[in-house]
Amino acid sequence: MRNERYLKRICIVAHYAYGAITGERTGHFGGVERQVSLLAPWLVSRGYGVSLLTWDEGRPGDQDVGGIHVIKMCRRDAGVPGLRFFHPRWTSLNGAMSRADADLYYQNCAEYVTGQVALWCKAKGRRFVYSVASDPDCEPSLPKMETLRERVLYRYGLLRADRVIVQTRKQQKMMKDGFGVDARILPMACPAPPEARMKAANAEGSRNFRVLWVGRISRIKRPEMILDIARMIPDVSFEIVGAPDQEDEYSRCLHQAARNLPNVTFHGRLPRDRMPDMFQSASLLCCTSAWEGFPNTFLEAWSYGLPVVSTVDPDGLIGTEGLGAVVGDPASARSAIEKLRRDVEFRKSISENAWRYYLGNHTLETVMPKYERTFIEVVRKGKRT
Repeated sequence: MRNERYLKRICIVAHYAYGAITGERTGHFGGVERQVSLLAPWLVSRGYGVSLLTWDEGRPGDQDVGGIHVIKMCRRDAGVPGLRFFHPRWTSLNGAMSRADADLYYQNCAEYVTGQVALWCKAKGRRFVYSVASDPDCEPSLPKMETLRERVLYRYGLLRADRVIVQTRKQQKMMKDGFGVDARILPMACPAPPEARMKAANAEGSRNFRVLWVGRISRIKRPEMILDIARMIPDVSFEIVGAPDQEDEYSRCLHQAARNLPNVTFHGRLPRDRMPDMFQSASLLCCTSAWEGFPNTFLEAWSYGLPVVSTVDPDGLIGTEGLGAVVGDPASARSAIEKLRRDVEFRKSISENAWRYYLGNHTLETVMPKYERTFIEVVRKGKRT
C-alpha cells in the first residue's frame, strides 16, 4: 500500500507527451514520452492523483485520459518570437503547475524547463524530482544546449532538485564529477510482450533475416550508417522506423537514399500499436547513434529476446551480459550481423541472455515500485539522502 500521509498528488511535466498518453499521432514520441506513458498510468493504478502537463494539442481544454488529468499549457507556436519564451510559454507553465496543485513534480530531460519547474517548486514549497534522459545531460559543457539562457536555467534546476535520477553508473559518475550531484540510479521500464509474441531466435535460419532500426531521423542517431550496412549485405532485409522532428535537407536526402535500396523498407513514424509487430518480425535491433542514455528500444528488443548490435553500450551491459555486439563502424556492424545471421546457436544464446536480463531488471513490476519509493522518500524527507 502506498504512503498516503506523505504523497497524494504527482505532476509530470512533459511538454511533448500528449500523443504518447492519448495515442494520437501528435508531438514527439521519444524515450522520455515512452516512459511517461508507462509511469503515469501505473501511478494512477496505485491510487495517486496524477496530472500531466503538455503543450496544447489535440482536443481543446484539459482532458481526463484513463484517470490522468492532462493539463494543457499554451500551444507550442503561440506568442511572438523572442517574447514567447516568457509569455505565454513560461506563464502558462506556471499556471498549469498551479492547477495541478501536486505534492511532487517530476520532469525528465535536460532543458530550460528544468530550471523553470525548480523555480516554481521553490517558491511554492513543493518537491521536485529531475530525471536524466541521455549522457549529454550530465556533461558540464551541456553540448545539446545552444544558448546561455538554456544552460543557466538547466543548471539551476539540476542543482536544486530534491532528487536527481540517472539511468547508468556512467551518468551517476558524470553527475558527481561534473556537478557535484549525488544521483540515484533507477532502471527504465518496459512492458513484457504477450508470451505468444515473444521472439524465438532459434526458430529461423539465415533466410528472412531482418535488421530493425528505430529512432529519430537526426544526425546524432546517424541513420546513414544503417544504409551503409544495408549496402554491404544486400540479401538481408532492413526495416527503418522513425521520422524527423522537422523536415530538412538531411532527412529528405536520407529518405531518398533509403528508397533507392531494394533491401531497405523506410516506414517513417509508426503508431505505438504497430511496434510489437516490428519487433516480433525482426531478427535483431541495430543502433547507430553517436551517443545515447539507455535507449527504450534496447529494452523492447530484449523483451522479445532480440540481440542488439550497437555503437553505444550503456554501462557495458551488451558486452558483459552477452546481449548482442558492440561495433564502431559499418564494417564491424556487418561482421556482427553476419555472425548472428549464420550461427543460429550463437543467436539462440544471445536471445536467452537478453530475455533473462530483461526479466530481472526492466519489467514494470520490478521498476515502478522503485520510482514510487523514491517519490515518497522525497516528499517525506524533503531532501536528498
